[in-house]
Amino acid sequence: MNEVSVTNASDSPKQPSCCDQVSKPLHTFKAGWVAYYNQNIFFAGMSLAFLYMTVLGFDCITTGYAYTQGLNGSILSLLMGASAISGICGTVAFTWVRKKCGLIRTGFISGTAQLCCLMLCVVSVFAPGSPFDLSVSPFQDLYTHLMGEQTLPVAEHSLTDALSRNATTAPPAQELPPLQSYMSVSLLFAGVIAARVGLWSFDLTVTQLIQENVMESERGVINGVQNSMNYLLDLLHFIMVILAPNPEAFGLLVIISVSFVAMGHIMYFRFAFKSLGSRLFLCCSAEQKVEMDNSPSLPTTV
Repeated sequence: MNEVSVTNASDSPKQPSCCDQVSKPLHTFKAGWVAYYNQNIFFAGMSLAFLYMTVLGFDCITTGYAYTQGLNGSILSLLMGASAISGICGTVAFTWVRKKCGLIRTGFISGTAQLCCLMLCVVSVFAPGSPFDLSVSPFQDLYTHLMGEQTLPVAEHSLTDALSRNATTAPPAQELPPLQSYMSVSLLFAGVIAARVGLWSFDLTVTQLIQENVMESERGVINGVQNSMNYLLDLLHFIMVILAPNPEAFGLLVIISVSFVAMGHIMYFRFAFKSLGSRLFLCCSAEQKVEMDNSPSLPTTV
């Protein structure tokens, strides 16, 4: 009986210590990043994450800027509809271009198309009607934008006194001056809408590359790290807007956004050129089918 009790005590699992419980998430984070870095699609995944660091999308930031430029809700609704149609065209173009040129070349073509369309947004910064002004500091009244007014308005003694005082002494309401030219905002939204074709096609390309080039046992870890990178860069673009909230600095945000998109596509070009070499520029080569069939990194169970 004593021998049995000693054996059972030695076979019981050891309870993890407090330090092990604290360090376990850090080890998991490190292991996920090491696995993500060792993948051959590392630069392709990072290129997709860099595309999230942009204000050139139909979100609350661009909508707020459009309102400051004199656009109303009806026009913005039409522009959003055009953006959705453009994105659907990008998904259709992805299947057609991939059939003709291959998956890696599709990402290169769609990325180049997106970057060329975003050049219209850069031109809009310097076009007539743009509020871009470097003399106005982006950090002007930053504390007021973040914390709001510190002093509360003094309450009136009576409603009749307030009405009589406003009727006699209140100055007339000042209207905003009309916008001199809509060329800047038109070029901005034309570039954003046209770039959705390349953006959606590039997104599908990188997602498909991850699905085809990552082992099934590691696919969940790699997708988790990829999503975390996407959300991190998305958070950084909101922080960038918080630091420069005035319309005069929106042109600077546009230039920074296009720069991040360009860096992302440079990363993808490095991945594509490393994978195909000079064959990257042969978009409709006859060797495409052989290239896809002989690729050792593509599993047959996808």
